[in-house]
Amino acid sequence: MAIKLYNTLARKKEELKPLQDGKVTMYVCGPTVYNYIHIGNARPAIVFDMIRKYLEYRGYHVHFISNFTDVDDKIINAAKELKEEVPVLAERFIEAYFEDTGALGVKKADIHPRVTETMPDIISFIKALMEKGYAYEAEGDVYFETKSFKEYGKLSSQSINDLQMGARIEIGEKKKDPLDFVLWKKAKEGEISWDSPWGKGRPGWHIECSAMVKKYLGDTIDIHAGGQDLAFPHHENEIAQSEALNNKQMAKYWLHNGYIQINNEKMSKSLGNFVLVHDIIQKHRPEVIRFFMLQSHYRSPLNFSEELLESAKSSLERIHTTTNNLKHRFNESADFGEESDWIDTVRQHKEAFIREMDDDFNSANGISVLFDLVKDANRYLQKNHSSKRVMQTFLDVIREIGGVLDIPVEAEEEILDEEIERLIEERNQARKERNFARADEIRDSLKEQGIILEDTSQGTRWKRE
Repeated sequence: MAIKLYNTLARKKEELKPLQDGKVTMYVCGPTVYNYIHIGNARPAIVFDMIRKYLEYRGYHVHFISNFTDVDDKIINAAKELKEEVPVLAERFIEAYFEDTGALGVKKADIHPRVTETMPDIISFIKALMEKGYAYEAEGDVYFETKSFKEYGKLSSQSINDLQMGARIEIGEKKKDPLDFVLWKKAKEGEISWDSPWGKGRPGWHIECSAMVKKYLGDTIDIHAGGQDLAFPHHENEIAQSEALNNKQMAKYWLHNGYIQINNEKMSKSLGNFVLVHDIIQKHRPEVIRFFMLQSHYRSPLNFSEELLESAKSSLERIHTTTNNLKHRFNESADFGEESDWIDTVRQHKEAFIREMDDDFNSANGISVLFDLVKDANRYLQKNHSSKRVMQTFLDVIREIGGVLDIPVEAEEEILDEEIERLIEERNQARKERNFARADEIRDSLKEQGIILEDTSQGTRWKRE
């Protein structure tokens, strides 16, 4: 079955047909590194990591690039406020980005280019646009002449006339037309800057990604991705720059993830609901956050709240309980045969997972299939006899799906400290002596410490609440 993905440019689902068989080139717009990433930044990091890993699971070699904007107005202002040099501040938050996204299960890109390391390529790109008549200089600034690119607005499905109605020239700007956008910004007094044919300055935001895509992936790539908020103007401007220069389609497929709301409100600093990942992972296990994100389709809006995170935690623990029970039963059981009907059922769940994920990377439906699989595993465990082969098949497919989504389907093994071990042994002895009051007292004490006991014919099992 072919993979289909929703292409923002075409405004419909299309079959994935890479430029080269078996290989996908993919570029994802990364963060501007002036602070810790917020939950809105985490969503594209997680969902496009999931898409990358699913493509790899389906046999594609994915060449994956994601950039860092390590110089711009926000970074310069933050550095002034904190009395730090721009490169020092940017490096600090790049390291924080890797720490936070790594905890969320996000694999590093093949290359993480930075603006400050791509400056010669950016300047060459701008010079070439000027030579072709698509850009002009105005007192040290360089602008892209939007009207010169006839297809401007095709990604966001807006016409030049419609866009002009809401456009204006800000005070201090020297552009010819309100729709023209900056490629190179003249440096202000005391700002970090680079030499260029137009004087000291630094790049505009949009030109960075165009230059990086061309340098690391070529004139045309398979997939360009980012948050829905980047579709216009950032990605629209990237298309204009790149296709004007190269006279080729920039990307075959444009993918955009949906917005995040906090408690049903738009996330913003003014509302005081700006949630940093750095803070959330102090309160919640990172795998719960990833699982929560993937429970919704990547293009759908997503509401974030403490209650929903707790619900995701409970759902993940249900999977952990099932895999734990499968492992225990496997160790206790003799093999009573193949039971091919059950094995066929498990395989059908795997096929259903692939079918759902092939349909625009629908992780929400993929996780629903995982829960159907877990439900059937629990039904099987209620049988009086069981087959090792069937249980191993259940475990293998649950682990396989968990591996594709990079969510842990098994609870981490934890070592009880000596005091808890002693209490469990004391309780076992109390039960042997029919001192049930003491046994119940120990059970309640352990429960207060988050240790849940389960008495089975094979002895006492425990798990953390």
